[in-house]
Amino acid sequence: MPQEPEQGAMSDTDIARFIDHTLLKPEATAAEIAALVAEAAELGTYSVCVSPSRVADAVRAIPEGSGLKVAAVAGFSSGAHRPEVKALEARLAVEDGADEIDMVLSIGHAIEGRFDVVEADIRAVRDAVPGAVLKVIIESALLTDERIIAVCEAAERAGADFVKTSTGFHPAGGASVHAVELMARTVGGRLGVKASGGIRNRETAERMIAAGATRLGLSAARAVVLGGESAGY
Repeated sequence: MPQEPEQGAMSDTDIARFIDHTLLKPEATAAEIAALVAEAAELGTYSVCVSPSRVADAVRAIPEGSGLKVAAVAGFSSGAHRPEVKALEARLAVEDGADEIDMVLSIGHAIEGRFDVVEADIRAVRDAVPGAVLKVIIESALLTDERIIAVCEAAERAGADFVKTSTGFHPAGGASVHAVELMARTVGGRLGVKASGGIRNRETAERMIAAGATRLGLSAARAVVLGGESAGY
């Protein structure tokens, strides 16, 4: 995973390598996915993140030799799907060429404190895609600090590679510096931390990295890498 450079010394290339350039709107077309991939390759982002039905489109569009990875979501965006459904969705995405899976955990069970159910849900996906990088979206804006810690611990026990703040689709909000700091402290470098939701400019991105994020999920890659502001994911 990308390693954090010294604070204040981030080049455009440095920050680009933290980014999963993301397009998850349900109306996205094959042409828009191809444009996403082309922009990601131009900017040098780590990956693109797309819906499961668009993984094959993204894989076909990747320029040879770019090294660009493809991530797909599972159980998106509610997390309320049965574990078997998330597992199948993840496995099919990997068969289509996805390198990474960003799954939404069972948020209602997390709020209830049913961390055994949360862990089993994550483990079902982990078992289905043993060779893929697995990120677990916890929807941190909905959880107390105690529950954030508990779901991060459940994700680690279940074999996840990352914990991730948000889908970016919930009205409760996206990433916060506080949540990223708490998640990073909980996983202690054993897992990565992905900040996502509401990262629309370079300043916010650098604040998330300083807080402990090792990956950023956003649609505003051009604004973050080259400067400016975007109204995107």
